[in-house]
Amino acid sequence: MGSLRVLELYSGIGGMHYALKESGVPAQVVAAVDINTTANQIYRHNFPDTPLWPKTIEGITLDDFNKLSFDMILMSPPCQPFTRIGLQGDIADPRTKSFLYILDLLPRECLVKTLKDCGYTFQEIMVSPTSVGIPNSRLRYFLIAKASPGSFSFQTSSEILDGFPRPAENNASDLPTVSEPFCPGTRQQEENAEESRVLYKLETTKDARRKSDQNSDLSVQQIQGFLEPRTEAARYLLPPKVLLRYGVLMDIVRPTCRRSVCFTKGYGHYVEGTGSVLQSCMETELESVFKGLDQQSEEEKLQQLLKLKLRYFTPREIANLMGFPQSFAFPEQISTKQQYRVLGNSLNVVVVTRLIQLLVS
Repeated sequence: MGSLRVLELYSGIGGMHYALKESGVPAQVVAAVDINTTANQIYRHNFPDTPLWPKTIEGITLDDFNKLSFDMILMSPPCQPFTRIGLQGDIADPRTKSFLYILDLLPRECLVKTLKDCGYTFQEIMVSPTSVGIPNSRLRYFLIAKASPGSFSFQTSSEILDGFPRPAENNASDLPTVSEPFCPGTRQQEENAEESRVLYKLETTKDARRKSDQNSDLSVQQIQGFLEPRTEAARYLLPPKVLLRYGVLMDIVRPTCRRSVCFTKGYGHYVEGTGSVLQSCMETELESVFKGLDQQSEEEKLQQLLKLKLRYFTPREIANLMGFPQSFAFPEQISTKQQYRVLGNSLNVVVVTRLIQLLVS
């Protein structure tokens, strides 16, 4: 196979370009397109030889595209228009349910219809980095498609797969299967009975059990393999007022954990729901800190929480969890807040590498 000419749309900080390099597929990115000036500075820093177009896609003519004579498009369109974050106040109203459903459905329906009309073979996949052994949950929708008469090395399905498809074999057991979310029977009844019982930290028994199950999944690596050997820990420690206000809401992980929650662009700036924080002090048991915390004075609470030495993951550590190679770097002028922001908007390099290999094999 000759070298593929690849067009990279919504190129961001270059996650798709790195995935292409890691995939081993002979390819050249003939143009990268993005309008985010910070992301473009980072992309240029890492890929100085790739033509980077700081334009909106609508501003590029068909003629401009045709001149590139590309074989493949890689793109990660912004998900904000299709997510519910801006409607959180309204979704409690049952009348909005059907509207939200249509909003969720339409972009995908239009995409799938267009691909079918143009004779593409395609497969939709929902996959998280945990499926490639990385201890970070970031479930994302992906679609890979080939123009006719292209075909894949696996049997395609009209369903959205919940994992990477396996190569097609005569044996039906090798076909993709939908995994069961839990085992039926007694355990399910126990969970139903206990799921509303709140533990010492603001989480239910069901949440605690899910985290415990994730931490015992040996197919996933431990977080310590993704940490920087030397960190200016003091710089990343959570300040006292954040500890007091959000202590019981934070997702706390230890270096030996095999799980962390999705890091978003607000990480390091907002606390709740933006990503996990790391417990640096291993001598202190989490439960001993949180038991009876609500009975204590502000000063006592703070002294207890400080024992854990909770810190934010550094931007480099988040880049590691997102599969970026060690060669990836930020230019000096990019602030820590900007680094967190662009990483939160990026995608997992290892996951996309696997998808490119599936697409081309």
